[in-house]
Amino acid sequence: MVTIYDVAQRAAVSPATVSRVLNGRSSVDPDLVARVRQAVDELDYRPNAVARNLRRSRTTLWAVVISDVGNPFFTSLVRGVEDVAQRAGYSVVLCNTDEDPAKEARYVTAALADRMAGVIISVAGRSTAQVSRLLSAGVPVVAIDREIAGVQVDTVLVDNAHGAELATGHLLDGGYQRVACITGPRRVSTAVQRLRGYQKALRSRGVPVREHLVRYSDFREEGGYAAMASLLDEADPPDAVFAANNLMTVGAVECLTNRGIAVPTQAGVVGFDDIPWADLVRPSLTTVAQPTYELGRTAAVLLAERLTEPGRAPSTVTLHTQLKVRESSTRGA
Repeated sequence: MVTIYDVAQRAAVSPATVSRVLNGRSSVDPDLVARVRQAVDELDYRPNAVARNLRRSRTTLWAVVISDVGNPFFTSLVRGVEDVAQRAGYSVVLCNTDEDPAKEARYVTAALADRMAGVIISVAGRSTAQVSRLLSAGVPVVAIDREIAGVQVDTVLVDNAHGAELATGHLLDGGYQRVACITGPRRVSTAVQRLRGYQKALRSRGVPVREHLVRYSDFREEGGYAAMASLLDEADPPDAVFAANNLMTVGAVECLTNRGIAVPTQAGVVGFDDIPWADLVRPSLTTVAQPTYELGRTAAVLLAERLTEPGRAPSTVTLHTQLKVRESSTRGA
């Protein structure tokens, strides 16, 4: 096996110089760098990754902690992270919390034990404890999709309230009068912001906010179904619904179908998060589309920059959503 000492001998430099070149130190004379690089190529030298990580005290791994690996929203997001990570010389480890703070804590413990180089996280609730643990250990963190109140970290979000306002306003402007909202858990920032956008659309059009037309659910298909069933059992049921994520939208539509309620003639539907097959179902689903790949890519860029410049001030990037109007929200469809 070729060693660092073989490279040093071939390049006529010290092993310490070879080490500095391989670790990207800028203090090495360019001529020496060229000689070391040539020797590495000629000898086909491959650094020992384990030993290198021990010296660096960090691995070349990033942890991506997400709330639901089964949600298509995260598929494209993680791909955006991975594409940037690979180009930067890092690999990605995917961690699924199922919206469970205890499971999130276990993954953070594992990230610390395995000396992850950085963590991109969509937090499972309002608690900052796990992010604080990472920051206290010197692990760079980027928050994605959800805000973390009271902690200064790089963050990538979308304009949740504005997207929800667009969705609700579209239904109201289309002639629907009793628009319901199925939002997520009260402790999750995206659920709070999307509910706020729904309420703003109502108020801006002089429509009263009816609390009996709001349901808090779990961002899952079964939760969307149960919430829709509960709304339909009201004495004055809704004639349209805005569902605050893609899986709950699927559950809501399934419930409407099982109850024999035609979409969109008897009930309009708009969901938040685009669905890969939204154009294929009938009626096709109107959705608020998020730039999911760009979310992941931007978070990864911020993490790579944080690793290069650990002392710079944290930044927040907010990306725009887009309302994609299809058949489920148009009475004439």
